[in-house]
Amino acid sequence: MSEPDLTGEAGRQFAVCNACRFCEGFCAVFGAVELRSAIGTGDVAYLANLCHDCRMCFDACMFVPPHEFALNVPVVLAEARVETYERYSRPRALARLFRAPRWGAAAVTLVAIAAVISAIVIGDGAQALWTAEFGPGAFYRLVPYPAMVGTALVLGLAAVIVLAYAGVAYARDIAPRSGRFASWRSLRVAAAEAIAMVYLRGGGEGCYDVTRGSRRRRVLHGFVFWGVLADLAATTSAAVEQDVLGLLPPYPLWSVPVVLGTLGGAGIAVGAAGLIALKARSDPQPESSRMIAMDYAFLAMLELVALTGLALLAFRSTPAMGSLLAVHLGSVAALFVTAPYGKFVHFIYRSIALVKNAAEQRAA
Repeated sequence: MSEPDLTGEAGRQFAVCNACRFCEGFCAVFGAVELRSAIGTGDVAYLANLCHDCRMCFDACMFVPPHEFALNVPVVLAEARVETYERYSRPRALARLFRAPRWGAAAVTLVAIAAVISAIVIGDGAQALWTAEFGPGAFYRLVPYPAMVGTALVLGLAAVIVLAYAGVAYARDIAPRSGRFASWRSLRVAAAEAIAMVYLRGGGEGCYDVTRGSRRRRVLHGFVFWGVLADLAATTSAAVEQDVLGLLPPYPLWSVPVVLGTLGGAGIAVGAAGLIALKARSDPQPESSRMIAMDYAFLAMLELVALTGLALLAFRSTPAMGSLLAVHLGSVAALFVTAPYGKFVHFIYRSIALVKNAAEQRAA
């Protein structure tokens, strides 16, 4: 894939922005632009991923369309982010999922669910999909433990390798010509900013979505972020109970894995649904159609995983357990497969950009 043809347009818009400098005080992107005398391709990739898409620059700018300058920094940076995601992803064939994220996510999800259903039917017969299972190891009587864990490990490891390659390649391209920008201090600062979602505050007033100065987006992101962490903790605690304590799932409702999993699933479901609703009502002018398609695809997959997990918990002692287990496992597998080729990757690039920004600001 060629380099993104956005440097000229980004350079033009940032030249006007740097002359105005109105947004410099509340946005990390414009503070980083101030440190540059020209905008190159590596700078565009860096600045685009440093942007948290709060869109307050669009709301505050006097030069947005229909002004003759036609500044629309959120769209320019969103398009650059999409180009960044595809450029660094491997293999190239799967990277094309970025071009049709909704169709790609739907196709992978349907194939994964069909594969799990077929495996259950081949192993136990079609009646297993609507036969109630009880007691320890009920899930494993439908999908054997080695098959469940082995598939998760293979898909997870593949995703980690692709994401690691992309992150290293991106960090190399935005690094200074001499020296490095990652230090313990910059890593600590970037981690604190990411966890606190500092730049989703839009300079303190909030983001520009349906109305200006909204804090809804930051709150909903928090639900998704902490929901994912809670689900990871639930999976870890379940592994401890099973492999260390010898207790097989399904676990009681008051157990640590179930409590954490329920909180995490509910958080993801609320956050993803809220973000979908917010995007549907937001001002379309500062939106990139390609990025919005990626957002919807990723949020829909998160919503499906969360809701099927909660449904499986609620109906695990009924004849619906087999079907719900197949849909949930297929959805999780699809999320693993598409993670390196959808909006999930944004946390890799944004985290690296935050580290570089922390180093630059300290040096400045």
